Amino acid sequence: MNGRVTFVLLVVAVLAFACTRSSNVDAPTFAKSAHKKGPAVASSFDVRVDDQVHFQLHVINDGDRKVELNFADGKTHDIEVLDERGKAVWRWSDGRLFTAAFQNKVLRRADTLSFSEEWKSPAPGRYVAVARLVSQNYPQEQRVAFAVR
Repeated sequence: MNGRVTFVLLVVAVLAFACTRSSNVDAPTFAKSAHKKGPAVASSFDVRVDDQVHFQLHVINDGDRKVELNFADGKTHDIEVLDERGKAVWRWSDGRLFTAAFQNKVLRRADTLSFSEEWKSPAPGRYVAVARLVSQNYPQEQRVAFAVR
């Protein structure tokens, strides 16, 4: 019985020492990493109008290390066009089928992932295009107002 008590006290002492040591060791590491830029994802969205509307979504890794973008399925992005009342009049993904497989895309430092899509036969009017990167861990959204004459 006396051996069990000694063993329990020894285990408690080791755990207490380990917890104290790990918190002291982690503090400088955390402080160092706070000064690093780390992973960062930014995006830009361009709209050009001629006889159709051309969309370009650019996703940029502007951090100091690689970034892994996670997607729940084959749909990596989407573009939606809203009219002046905010009603959706066109969506790139409508009528498309996407794989059901989880996927990842890796962006190394300063890499850019670009998506180009077109809206054919738009009606004249004023619109807002909404581009979305549907990444689970780095979602992005950009909006651009434009007019079709």
